[in-house]
Order: sequence, then structure tokens, then C-alpha cells
Amino acid sequence: MDSAGQDINLNSPNKGLLSDSMTDVPVDTGVAARAPAVEGLTEAEEEELRAELAKVEEEIVTLRQVLAAKERHCGELKRKLGLSALEGLKQNLSRSWHDVQVSNAYKKTQETLSQAGQKTSVALSTVGSAISRKLGDMRNSATFKSFEDRVGTIKSKVVGGGESSGGSLPSPTGSGDQPLPDHAPF
Repeated sequence: MDSAGQDINLNSPNKGLLSDSMTDVPVDTGVAARAPAVEGLTEAEEEELRAELAKVEEEIVTLRQVLAAKERHCGELKRKLGLSALEGLKQNLSRSWHDVQVSNAYKKTQETLSQAGQKTSVALSTVGSAISRKLGDMRNSATFKSFEDRVGTIKSKVVGGGESSGGSLPSPTGSGDQPLPDHAPF
């Protein structure tokens, strides 16, 4: 029988006759008949409770079968609509992320982190200004001026070549005016 055409009406005379039975949690209707009677119950009360228990267990089996039929039908509808488990997961994640974003906890956390970021930015800007000011003060100091003069003197000796007396560095090739040969391996 086609699952879409199955009768899932609980009042149907075909109730409990669906082809698929749920086997993951079996309901044993024989347990009620084997259990010893509870003291204080009359035989009629016990029989009435056992009948009610059997009826409830039968309804549980029927409901499981109905649920299985509904799940199959839902799967068929999703398949016909082109919805996959991945699409459902995407929708659930999107909905969950939206729910998180509109929650008070998220908004408060976002606000706190934003304020912390602004304060950090101000602090780093202040530190940067202080460092720049200190470097400027250091550059104007007598020690730095003396160091700068010495570096300038060394530079002029290296770049200036023969202008200084005996201060020129020898050529790495050992020859005075000949250019270096190009020995590039590739």
C-alpha cells in the first residue's frame, strides 16, 4: 500500500493494520497478564486496570505506526519540493544565528566588546603619540645629534671614495677601475 494513501485516522476500522511496525521500542502486551496483583485491589479493579493498560499499549503501537507514516509522507513531500537535509540544516543554522543575534545576551556582549574596542583604540593612539613625542625629543637630544654626525661622517667616507685622505676602502675584486664580472649561475 502506498504510504501517501494509507489511512491514518485513529478511528478507522483499519487502525493498527499498517504494514510497517515500529520495532525500536517494543510494547509487550503479555507483561500485564504475568505481573502479580497489587495488594488492596479487588479482582474486578485489577481486571479493569489490565484492560485499560492493554488498550493504552495498543494505542501506543498505533501512534508509532501513524508517526512513521507521517514521517515517510513528510520525507516524500520534502523530496518532491527539492528540500534536502542540508537545506534544512542551513535554515536551522540561519534561524539559530538570527535568534542569537536578537538575544539580550548577544546585544550586551556586542555593546561591551564595542566599548572595549573603542577604549583600546584610544589607548593605542595615546601610546603612539607618546612614542612619537619621545622619539622626537630623543632626535633633538645632544647624544643623537652627535651620533648622527658620526654616521654622516662615515657615510661620506664610504660614498665619497677618494676624497678623503687614505680613507677609501679597497675594491672587492682587487682592481681599481675595472667593473665586477657578472658570474651569475643562471
